Amino acid sequence: MPLDDAQLFLPDIWASHARYFSGRTAVACGDTRLTWEQFGAAVNRVANRLGDMGIGRGNCVAVLMTNSADMLVILCGIVRAGACVVPVSALLTGEQVCRLISDSGAVAVFASASLVTLIEDGRGALPALRGEGLILHGGNRAGWQPYDDWIAGSSAAPPGVTYAMEDRFNIIYSSGTTGLPKGIVQTHRARQHWSYSNAIEMGFARSSVALTTTSLYSNGTWLMVLPTLFVGGTLVIMDTFTPSGFLDAVAREGVTHSFMVPTQYIMTMADPAFDGADLSSLRVMLSAGSTLRPDTKRDILARMTPNLYELYGTSEGLATMIKPEDSARAGSVGTPVLGFEIDIIDDAGTPVSPGQAGEIVGYGAGLMAAYHNRPDETEAIIWRDGRGRSFIRTGDIGRVDADGFLYILDRKKDMIVSGGFNVFPGDIEAVVAGHPGVRDVAVIAVPHDKWGETPLALVIPDPDTGADVEAILAWANDRLAKTQRLAGVEFRDDFPRNALGKVLKRVLRDPYWQQA
Repeated sequence: MPLDDAQLFLPDIWASHARYFSGRTAVACGDTRLTWEQFGAAVNRVANRLGDMGIGRGNCVAVLMTNSADMLVILCGIVRAGACVVPVSALLTGEQVCRLISDSGAVAVFASASLVTLIEDGRGALPALRGEGLILHGGNRAGWQPYDDWIAGSSAAPPGVTYAMEDRFNIIYSSGTTGLPKGIVQTHRARQHWSYSNAIEMGFARSSVALTTTSLYSNGTWLMVLPTLFVGGTLVIMDTFTPSGFLDAVAREGVTHSFMVPTQYIMTMADPAFDGADLSSLRVMLSAGSTLRPDTKRDILARMTPNLYELYGTSEGLATMIKPEDSARAGSVGTPVLGFEIDIIDDAGTPVSPGQAGEIVGYGAGLMAAYHNRPDETEAIIWRDGRGRSFIRTGDIGRVDADGFLYILDRKKDMIVSGGFNVFPGDIEAVVAGHPGVRDVAVIAVPHDKWGETPLALVIPDPDTGADVEAILAWANDRLAKTQRLAGVEFRDDFPRNALGKVLKRVLRDPYWQQA
């Protein structure tokens, strides 16, 4: 009888760390610290309790929680049980939350007390939920089981669960920057690839201390979570991000790896305590979510760390990365992460030559399996190469240079077609951001009687400079090409953003087009 075809599954890796590196710190959040032994036991208790409810392979379990060590335990415990975890954004409305939970077919929901009202009004529209399927963390409410009572008495022994590479690991709902969120199904195989490819690319090791600054329900946060758990390092979780909290955590915990979105970098470097902070332990600072403006990148490299990594990726799984040794390639987002390929295609679906612009498509081991319950939309995102392999269309416009480095020009849906010319908002934003009175900028397409649409700059001004809209408009248009020139500048206090700080340009555009 032959040996088993032994496979590597993440829940087994986590259990291995709990057994062989039991005394090392696995998780820290506020006053809570868990060793790997404690973390492993807590994950097992969640998995076994779910198993007692008959929840496992083939079932989905939703998580609507604020950052905590318990949230990480619950996320991992669901996967350990063989079920599919569905993290739900706390930024959504109650109606949206219930629609996503219903769409996923979740049979149980874990919710923080501060967020439970998002579910209450729509509970009746969640027919898949089981009678004991509402578990409340940090409070009491009629119809919900308190988490501490739910978990009490559950066994910490390893659950007798087996996995398959094609099993669903999670359903991540996209940020909805260009429409209603879609459920992105990722398998154990894809999440395994996410773990080891990012661990290799960013140099994670057992000695690594990674800091999460964004919400645990966000796919981008898992750029720190999964590689750290894969190698058996220490994960430090911020319950809420503040610049001062980030600076304190790096110094106190000796953080080696962290991920922030561009807005967080800007806020942190503007903090009065920044210049005196001890950031000497940082070996990797990752930026993702949206492209760093050139001035912000220069500031990070000069004032924060030379160890800056930038990742361009999609929730569907594709990723490229630029590392410190390649930072001289201004504007590039690097080459594909280990295990991925990219290509650039024109509107007819034909690959273009290096240097030419087109839609970015990608292939690799970390891609999603499908959009949940949306076969037509899954097929629509596929482009097949000459070998018949299924690449995903990103909807982003880019070009690749002769050395294979990718440059993002803009989102296809954000591109402005003015008088027949393709105008990329990112190019204009880079110019406008150079004005000393501009703290942040988003350029969108607005209707124009003659040109069809034209660029408008929405600016968050620096209050200390006293800049005015006309001065910024004149300054920018002096530096822009004729096809790029702005129709106007408007001041804003803030921009609508998703969980990773990406500006929701669709939300900014809609009022102008509705008025038109």
